[in-house]
Amino acid sequence: MDIKGHAAIVTGGASGLGGATARMLAEAGAKVAILDVNQKAAAEVAIDVNGIAIACDVTDSAATEAAFAKAKADHGTPRILINCAGIGPAKRIVGRDGPMPLADFERVIKINLIGTFNAMRLAAADMQHLEPLQDGERGIIICTASVAAYEGQIGQAAYAASKGGVVALVTPAAREFAQFGIRVNAIAPGIFSTPMLHALPEAAQQSLAASVPFPKLLGQPAQYAALVRHMIENRYLNGETVRLDGALRMAPR
Repeated sequence: MDIKGHAAIVTGGASGLGGATARMLAEAGAKVAILDVNQKAAAEVAIDVNGIAIACDVTDSAATEAAFAKAKADHGTPRILINCAGIGPAKRIVGRDGPMPLADFERVIKINLIGTFNAMRLAAADMQHLEPLQDGERGIIICTASVAAYEGQIGQAAYAASKGGVVALVTPAAREFAQFGIRVNAIAPGIFSTPMLHALPEAAQQSLAASVPFPKLLGQPAQYAALVRHMIENRYLNGETVRLDGALRMAPR
């Protein structure tokens, strides 16, 4: 799909991977709606990309439906959805204070997995009614998984489970939406330079970068955005989760 002129929605687009993706889409000529719980930060990105910012909690069905309706009213029905909203807290299943509170596990699953599904279902429902483009394509949905889906570390039980769910969602969604010409893919990033990682001490960040086989660097959000662009433009790429990790395979801890 040629990005130029099409409407796009980026959840979690106020910073990090989502922010870089919103900027890439705008540079490629898309009309971008940024959905995020941080409306102030989303508004700042929206100004940069000449898009719109909409406050949205992707775990809230009604709020997300309203956000999609707003984006559609302003830009038209989106052909592009990029799911970047997510959190990554670390906590052991059983720690010094006893078992992980169930609410902590539920929160991660709700934001990372259910939030992804929520946005996907709403986008696909609208995309299927669009006029087809080249090869009958109507739209594309790209989700954000993680290498933790494959090699979750100690303390990542909730995060790994949520991202494993995202990976497992891709194939059945791609198969179901094939009849409408809607593609579904996911990206599984390794260790990226995002606000989540910046909370760590500099020495810890350098240690993480050194653990990457090659290049021994933290991934940059612009590299994630570049892969998003390729997935959009390559019409034969469907039903796939692509690792973007410098050949990293996570150790137990």
